Amino acid sequence: MRAPDNQPVTIEIRDTVAVVRLARPGKRNALNEASMLALEEAFASFPSAVKVAVLLGEGEHFCAGLDLSELVETEVPEAIRHSRMWHRVTEAIEFGPVPVVSALQGAVIGGGMELASATHVRVADRSVYYALPEGQRGIYVGGGGSVRLPRLIGTSRMMEMMLTGRTLSAEEGERLGLSHYLVEPGKAEAKAMELAAAIARNASMTNFALIHGLPRIADADRPTGYLMEALLSSIAQDDREAKQRLQDFLAKRAPKISHRG
Repeated sequence: MRAPDNQPVTIEIRDTVAVVRLARPGKRNALNEASMLALEEAFASFPSAVKVAVLLGEGEHFCAGLDLSELVETEVPEAIRHSRMWHRVTEAIEFGPVPVVSALQGAVIGGGMELASATHVRVADRSVYYALPEGQRGIYVGGGGSVRLPRLIGTSRMMEMMLTGRTLSAEEGERLGLSHYLVEPGKAEAKAMELAAAIARNASMTNFALIHGLPRIADADRPTGYLMEALLSSIAQDDREAKQRLQDFLAKRAPKISHRG
């Protein structure tokens, strides 16, 4: 069902999965301030039963980036406030209550790349194309792209994309790390839901350690990282759910790991 114009983001709860959908298809889901604030509210209001979220765009595109009409005649103080608001919202997604899987199709441009990079698992279909056109618009990324994207594709590649306006295909994006999975057109949502269901079956404390601890350990010096790892592993294995899972494994009640190719 199509959302009204004043509802730029919709939420649907499917058992333990929250489906968060950008709902401005007429604008290729370009993000204005109302969209970002709606995303922030969505990720802060999940019921306690939700264990994972799926983020996607309505229509043919994931997100064509920032709604540039909001930047016209913007003065420096307001531009700083706007950028910091984006930082707050994308942080709420990356370091929110649950892991987030994004389903990407069509345009994943500018702010759309910044938004996708805040999610933990990214599924792209073959219609996807990536771009950072800010250099050609006379602006600079402001939604956390300078922080997250170099960690995914490298500083040099991000610089080259912004300097030249180069567009990457879905296949190129997967090779560089912009997506973890590549599927046929129209299949991204189904694959994202499949992965979300698998993630929801994990122990909650393990998922928490992965989305909150692992990125910070990776950014820490080695002694700090080792200490954080020891604390997180000890807390996770002390969880009642983890102890039951270990008992099931030792009693051969847990499924064995196999490779299906």
